[in-house]
Amino acid sequence: MFLEPNYNIESIYDIDIEELKNNGIKALFFDLDSTLMKSKSAKFSFKTVQFLNDLKSNFKLAIVTNNKNIDYINKAKSQVDIPIYSNAKKPNPKVLLLACEELNVEPKNTAMIGDRPLSDILGGINADMTTILVDSISKDEESPIVRFVRFLERLTIKR
Repeated sequence: MFLEPNYNIESIYDIDIEELKNNGIKALFFDLDSTLMKSKSAKFSFKTVQFLNDLKSNFKLAIVTNNKNIDYINKAKSQVDIPIYSNAKKPNPKVLLLACEELNVEPKNTAMIGDRPLSDILGGINADMTTILVDSISKDEESPIVRFVRFLERLTIKR
């Protein structure tokens, strides 16, 4: 099986906001760990918080994560004023579609942004969303084994 994200970019900060708006995107859904914050840190950087706050003037935002640790999720929630949907079980689209319903936006007008092809991107595809694959926000700090696993997973991406 090959996956084809609509966009394959280096970082969340490289998202072309104007292009997404011109293509009818009204909501951005982000994965949490390794997409918006260093994995297992439960801490957003100042740059990421500012980036998310800037996006609010153009898009509805949500964070959709497979993480189910309630303390961790609550710590993340305390740092941003964005709804967080945890224990999403991506690539199952159920929680992505629930978030669309609660934010009153159609899936076709939503982009799912994440670092994992087999959960984030496949989940977005399953929900009929635009998909944006990014590299890990902390890729320079990841262990060689994690980088190798990421390499293997990205072999599923159609080039």
